[in-house]
Amino acid sequence: MDARREAMQKNVQFVVDEEGHRKAIILPIEEYEEMLEDIHMGRAARESKSEPRRPFEDVAKELRAAGEIDVVIS
Repeated sequence: MDARREAMQKNVQFVVDEEGHRKAIILPIEEYEEMLEDIHMGRAARESKSEPRRPFEDVAKELRAAGEIDVVIS
């Protein structure tokens, strides 16, 4: 288990019923927002899977020419 997951599990609380079955979860808002972002990024990746691809170098050159980034690719 990675360190991020271990840290998240330490902050998690469960709501249980009378028999001890987990019914809900309580977690810090930061953890919740990270989880939503991860879900969104995964969905975006799946949805864009069939879109045409361009080499990173081409995209970087285009953004640099437009003044949107100042990174030099070697």
